[in-house]
Amino acid sequence: MATRITYKFKGEEREINFAYDKFHDIYEAVAAAEGIDLTNYLMMAQQVEMTSKGTSAVRDFRNKEFARFGFSDIYFIKDDPKAR
Repeated sequence: MATRITYKFKGEEREINFAYDKFHDIYEAVAAAEGIDLTNYLMMAQQVEMTSKGTSAVRDFRNKEFARFGFSDIYFIKDDPKAR
């Protein structure tokens, strides 16, 4: 089953293919598609994860940073094989 991602980058809706063998998560995939370097973001996210007690701090940091990069509405789209 093919997996795709839909997202908005700076207000423009886009769609890309996604595979876990290439990317750790959908956020890395959309950043790579737009040519954004995540080196500093990944270091900071690791620090937030080490100092926070739950996943909500990491999730909140990720959402705010990707909004700052210009991303919004990042979702998986799974193809339905029965629809063919």
